[in-house]
Amino acid sequence: MKLHIQNNFTAELPADSSEINTPRQVEKACFSYVTPKQPSNPLLIHASTEVGDLIGLSPEDIASNDFLNTFSGKRIYPNTKPYALAYAGHQFGNWAGQLGDGRAINLTEVVHNNQSFTLQLKGAGPTPYSRTADGFAVLRSSIREHLCAEAMHYLGVPTTRSLSLMLSGDEVLRDILYNGNPAYEKGAIVCRVAPSFIRFGSFELFYARNDRANLKSLTDFTIKHHFPTIESEGIEKYLDFFQEVTNTTLDMIIHWQRVGFVHGVMNTDNMSIHGLTIDYGPYGWLEDYNPNWTPNTTDRQNKRYRFGNQPEIALWNLYKLANALYLLINDATPLESILNAYSVDYQKKYLDMMRNKLGLNIEKEEDAILVERLTELLQLVETDMTIFFRNLSTIKKQDTAEIAFEKIKISFYNEKDLTEFILNNWCNWLDYYSKRLQQETVTDEERKEEMNAVNPKYVLRNYMAQLSIDAADKGDYSMVNELFELLKKPYHEQPDFEKWFAKRPDWARDKVGCSMLSCSS
Repeated sequence: MKLHIQNNFTAELPADSSEINTPRQVEKACFSYVTPKQPSNPLLIHASTEVGDLIGLSPEDIASNDFLNTFSGKRIYPNTKPYALAYAGHQFGNWAGQLGDGRAINLTEVVHNNQSFTLQLKGAGPTPYSRTADGFAVLRSSIREHLCAEAMHYLGVPTTRSLSLMLSGDEVLRDILYNGNPAYEKGAIVCRVAPSFIRFGSFELFYARNDRANLKSLTDFTIKHHFPTIESEGIEKYLDFFQEVTNTTLDMIIHWQRVGFVHGVMNTDNMSIHGLTIDYGPYGWLEDYNPNWTPNTTDRQNKRYRFGNQPEIALWNLYKLANALYLLINDATPLESILNAYSVDYQKKYLDMMRNKLGLNIEKEEDAILVERLTELLQLVETDMTIFFRNLSTIKKQDTAEIAFEKIKISFYNEKDLTEFILNNWCNWLDYYSKRLQQETVTDEERKEEMNAVNPKYVLRNYMAQLSIDAADKGDYSMVNELFELLKKPYHEQPDFEKWFAKRPDWARDKVGCSMLSCSS
């Protein structure tokens, strides 16, 4: 197994002056060198050959002992020195101070096909940023991360990738519901892959400490290596950088809203500078279309990170990044201009995205009303978002409202909840929608193909992930493999997997891991 190593981050940015691996405040450093904890008996559960290919590894490499030892943390790859990142952040709207990679250890940077990637182990042991935690991860959360990172990629959502999922052979003590009932669970390690794991909080750390020199070093490094198209100098360079981050963040949020994904923990330390979905904790997909739903038990009361609030939270987080960069720019006006444009741009891109979901190629002013009425209707009774939009593509231009309704009614969780008032409203909307389709020039079949390319048939519903976790706890990894293969083609019909094109079963409505999830992992 041969990796093409480069170590730009550690070569060009300041390291922690101490290599003592104890929880502490780390000053004037972007990272701390740290060695992964050796697992007692690592076992490869699953690996993505596609991600392996991305970084220059063959299927034979993945099957080797070198791979097992390197990506479980058992052996340090030659000419590398693992490290943990320093960063800060706002958690649930409150300043949390120094956070950092508490259980993530970056192995190295690699280059393949002129692309650079950072390889990071999650769950490989404590770091100086672990605070009161142990730095490990459990099997259930690791399965969720491994499956979801790759599922999001194939959905077309910007995301970190996942190379491998391994058992450590060690047990980890966790209180899954934070209710005073801790229990031992199987430890696991995921290898995450991204251009870098630099976050909004990386910049906030130096801003909070008024460390302009290191803030400038980090920002210059990030632009040099990860935003090479920025050729401006001085203040303009930093403004262009912020504009790029704003654009990619907005695009990521549009994709989340398109597929019904809810991140659950949009803290500033969980916001990638690359506009990638990062840190898969208590995430979920909308089962019924409920903009107020959050999968996070910690967020149950205030619902800060609910589905419908994700665009606003992204903007709030961008404000915090702008505050940090202000230390380099010393002029709030251009930063405010970029931030003010975000909401306008979001509304336009959201409407374009919804037009695509509805199969509308010709822009009409009344489309905004059509979309608004639809989202109101979807909330009247429990309606499965994924099934609704997928089946909407089967409606033909000449269908009456009654025929059209028959094609989408399977998406309702309980048809008995459809009162005469609600039925009339649906028929009115479907009649309106049918008339709107008749203004389109594409055929029904062409429109169906276009809609099915943006409305997935299969998403990683929480109950599906939980079923694979329950089986894996018993040593059966077949469902992990099955779901991984299914989710590589989320827009395809895949008749052999039709059982997964279904509403959430009743047993999963209130089951731990299927409806709400804690941050325990």
